[in-house]
Amino acid sequence: MAMNNSVTEFILFGLTQGAEQQKAIFGIFSILYLSTLLGNFLIVVTIKTSHTLGSPMYFFLFYLSFADACFSTTTTPRLIVDALSQKKTIAYLECMTQVFAVHFFGCVEVFVLILMAFDRYVAICKPLRYTTIMSRGVCGMLVILGWVGSCIHSSAQIFLALKLPFCGSNVIDHYFCDLQPLLKLACVDAYVINLLVVSSSGAICMVSFMLFLISYVVILYSLRNHSAEGRRKALSTCTSHFIVVVIFFGPCILIYTCPPTTLPMDKMVAVFYTIGTPLLNPLIYTLRNAEVKNAMKKLWCSKL
Repeated sequence: MAMNNSVTEFILFGLTQGAEQQKAIFGIFSILYLSTLLGNFLIVVTIKTSHTLGSPMYFFLFYLSFADACFSTTTTPRLIVDALSQKKTIAYLECMTQVFAVHFFGCVEVFVLILMAFDRYVAICKPLRYTTIMSRGVCGMLVILGWVGSCIHSSAQIFLALKLPFCGSNVIDHYFCDLQPLLKLACVDAYVINLLVVSSSGAICMVSFMLFLISYVVILYSLRNHSAEGRRKALSTCTSHFIVVVIFFGPCILIYTCPPTTLPMDKMVAVFYTIGTPLLNPLIYTLRNAEVKNAMKKLWCSKL
């Protein structure tokens, strides 16, 4: 792999340059990151050890929590370390690895959220055939397809990134390496490449979000025939899932369907989906889910 440029490392501008703000960033994001890891680790361990959480919904939640922990790890530790270091450099290959990892785990999260929506659709709209359609083998195969799809998507992103020639400034106006900030530094007209980014990342976000909206319209429509108790339970599960979807896809659509201009607001929007969503997911799913809370209590009681 030949580097068609003179740049061997980049400087990450970060969220802010002020010394006091840097200390605040270090403290706040250290707490947020540790909370994210703890919350998602708890869900992973609870689902893995519990005998009551064997349904496909928790099978997918297990992978969502795993993807969340990994997704947060691709950006947050770097942001925390850079907040205290004078030299915020990142090697060219390390930067390309980060582009791959961010898109890979971000895409895994998208696919798992789609599978969770599909699971809710089958459970509510086709309850009699639910166990046949969502068998363990089918769920496993769907997750594998999600991982393969994510690998294809992130490989396409890294292919575009490696094609970019850099010969001028090497300061990335962001706190992690991504295609949009890198396109600003490339000494080539990035219009076509940006179109490809929008048509891959942007399209994945938009199409996935539209699929969610359609699935929820169908689910809400079919709930008319359910009992009041059935409706309440279904709506409770779907509401928590819908909150997660909106929090994750809103910022993603804003970032990946826009032209390659990195506004100061873009970094805050990115914080929302790279750091905020992985932290909120375990909270939303555990606080709104009695089964998960009970399983966690049992796990702690047995350990203590």
